[in-house]
Amino acid sequence: MLVIFDCDGVLIDSEIIYCAVDAAILDELGHPTAPSEIARRFTGVPHRDVWRILAADHGFEVPETLFERIQAECRRRFAAELAAIPGAADTVRALAGLGHEVCVASSTGLDSLRRNLGTAGLIDLFGDRVFSASQVKRGKPAPDVFLYAASQMGADPADCLVVEDSVAGTTAARRAGMAVVGFTGGQHADDELAARLRAAGARHVHADMAGLGAWLSAPVDQVPVDQAPVDQATAPSPA
Repeated sequence: MLVIFDCDGVLIDSEIIYCAVDAAILDELGHPTAPSEIARRFTGVPHRDVWRILAADHGFEVPETLFERIQAECRRRFAAELAAIPGAADTVRALAGLGHEVCVASSTGLDSLRRNLGTAGLIDLFGDRVFSASQVKRGKPAPDVFLYAASQMGADPADCLVVEDSVAGTTAARRAGMAVVGFTGGQHADDELAARLRAAGARHVHADMAGLGAWLSAPVDQVPVDQAPVDQATAPSPA
């Protein structure tokens, strides 16, 4: 089985930082928005898409300099604050020890994605098995990045299990014909996230890596892999 991990909010506790930075910039622009609302609406969505939607909602344009400023502030805070989700490294090592293939598929741009995994001390667990929505035409909730990851790993989508913390990512995985397990252990998670992930198609939801790791480490024939009808699951073209 190929286990595909989302990154932000699953392997690294970054969503809380992204949302705080976005909320601060929105406040400066005269549109006060709680970080929790940004997390609820946009976790798992590519960052440029987030700002396109926010600009449309509030009637302003996003100059490239603003996006560069946001990225610079995120990088600054990541260097000082970013950490792996507790237990993430042990869970990935345990799965590899059991013979499962593991990889990452994220909405974050590839260079930033690899840098962030490095900052959190996780990049060596994955090597070159790190894939980004920047490598395909459509970001989540389209299935492209998950299908691309599976194709690069030589895996059938029906033999993949995705670990996701977002509705957009869960929807993307289900559209790819993959089973999904939800994760709510990031600091950005609210009390209703588990219900939203289940509604989007996650068969199980875990609040910490200990529970997720134990579930994933069960014998394959004991892990219920509930497949979704394939929707939009044509193999994606690189971006």
